[in-house]
Amino acid sequence: MNIRLIQPADNSTLKMIIQQGLAQHDLAIPGTAYFDPELDDLARYYAQSQLRDYYVVEDQGKVVGGAGFGEYLPDQGIAELQKLYFAPEAKGHGWSYQLINHIEEAARKAGYRKLYLETHSNLTAAIHIYEKAGFHLLEQPIQAAAHQTMNRFYIKMLS
Repeated sequence: MNIRLIQPADNSTLKMIIQQGLAQHDLAIPGTAYFDPELDDLARYYAQSQLRDYYVVEDQGKVVGGAGFGEYLPDQGIAELQKLYFAPEAKGHGWSYQLINHIEEAARKAGYRKLYLETHSNLTAAIHIYEKAGFHLLEQPIQAAAHQTMNRFYIKMLS
């Protein structure tokens, strides 16, 4: 398993992993990342700002997942954990935790003190991962949710 920054050649694979993951949980609907316009060129989207990055996980040279962080409320030191998805064959190896740790370190280096995320109650495995990784459930989003369909909101202090 290898974690590295996204490259343009990764775009179509990641779009497929993200959309398949959402569709598998009945979330191929407006108000989710399924229809995000940046899915066609995630590498360019994340390269446009020094306040965000996206990392892919490779297994034997094949991209099997990824996640990123981006500015959410930068004036309050809050970044958002974004688009954490894995292909079915990559699940169960603990790579989500390694990727989250990697993103937390990168977000800290970018100057963030907290990491926020939005998810959906249908994504039970993801919720388990977030809670085990130390994220705490919030009663409501910090501000209006970017993806209106999301109904679970978490935050974690970055030490």
